[in-house]
Amino acid sequence: MRMSQGVEWTLHVLLTLAWLGDDQPVSVGKLAAGHDLPAPYLNKQLQALAKAEILESVPGSRGGFRLARAASSITLMDVVAAIEGPQEAFRCAEIRQHGVGADLPRSAFGAPCAISISMCRAEMAWRRELASRTIADIRAEVDESAPDAQRLTRSAYDRQPAG
Repeated sequence: MRMSQGVEWTLHVLLTLAWLGDDQPVSVGKLAAGHDLPAPYLNKQLQALAKAEILESVPGSRGGFRLARAASSITLMDVVAAIEGPQEAFRCAEIRQHGVGADLPRSAFGAPCAISISMCRAEMAWRRELASRTIADIRAEVDESAPDAQRLTRSAYDRQPAG
């Protein structure tokens, strides 16, 4: 399965906003510059997160984006669904009933397609794992492996050191 860059970009933005940890919105331009990303495309992705009520879009000259809810309540699956859409990754087209299968009696297709069932099981496991991980979980992992990341991020966004 291949996801768009928007998933990676927005996860990094959410981590940044979690580190900033305040209600001050951050402009798209500043968020884009912080990750060397194109602002118009990032804005499109952040609007999708706002529509999904993951981010709040604040209008005006001092506006931008901020978390709409706690990082502990934003799952990776929430983000993937907001950016990629909720549709299933695998869609069985029942090709088993075409080609050589077209010569089989219809009764041969009474059971669901075993390939489709296997793919659906795998996708459900993937979705469950993404639903079990939050932005707060990611933050905790990064804080442990890169303890200076929050301080550097807060400094880059002109925020006081975390207290």
